[in-house]
Amino acid sequence: MPVLEIKNLHVSVETENGSKEILRGVDLTIRSGETHAIMGPNGSGKSTLAYSIAGHPKYAVTAGEILLDSENVLEMSPDERARAGLFLAMQYPVEIPGISVSNFLRTAKTAIDGEAPALRPWIKEVREKMANLRMDSTFAERNVNEGFSGGEKKRHEILQLELLKPKFAVLDETDSGLDVDALKIVSEGVNRAQDENNLGILLITHYTRILKYIKPDFVHVFVAGKIAEEGGPELAERLEAEGYDRYLS
Repeated sequence: MPVLEIKNLHVSVETENGSKEILRGVDLTIRSGETHAIMGPNGSGKSTLAYSIAGHPKYAVTAGEILLDSENVLEMSPDERARAGLFLAMQYPVEIPGISVSNFLRTAKTAIDGEAPALRPWIKEVREKMANLRMDSTFAERNVNEGFSGGEKKRHEILQLELLKPKFAVLDETDSGLDVDALKIVSEGVNRAQDENNLGILLITHYTRILKYIKPDFVHVFVAGKIAEEGGPELAERLEAEGYDRYLS
């Protein structure tokens, strides 16, 4: 069973005033098929954890380990991490002018698998996944994220998730900017990916509304770069009612 282990992770970023530590000893284990929700106030280090797992060069790991099936993720480049089975759905997906969604998706699939997918089955699968996400067929010929609405960008992220079939997905505030209908559609896509591939999920969010559709097995409260408390779904409900003041004080 695939396992993603984060052990005593410390991460810093460079600022105008020198190096600033953001993560201060994070320990977290995610197993295949599990859903872990990370909640916490702004600036607590949630997104830093996401981008550190993915290998963003801005974030310097100063101590600790990230292991995927006992392999040292920190020795891998970002593309090697993706091929090993890690996926990041970004809070703010970037635009790629001049590259169509269809070309982007097939290129990504080829890079992950090491060979290009057979064309006819691939086209059929893409169309089926797009239909499930209520995406018009013309979407595939648009440039990646160029002129997309917030909801279209997030659906495109989940389309990638369903097609690339990673072992673990880090979803960084996937619910931000979504209306009620889009939130439900995107959540259904995440649940499908988990059911089909026994996907392990690390879901970063501020609010419990997405947790009504994507049910967490574990909830972790992030404060000042550390996990301040852990529990089950009931912890998210308490946070919704009480906020984070009890941790900040």
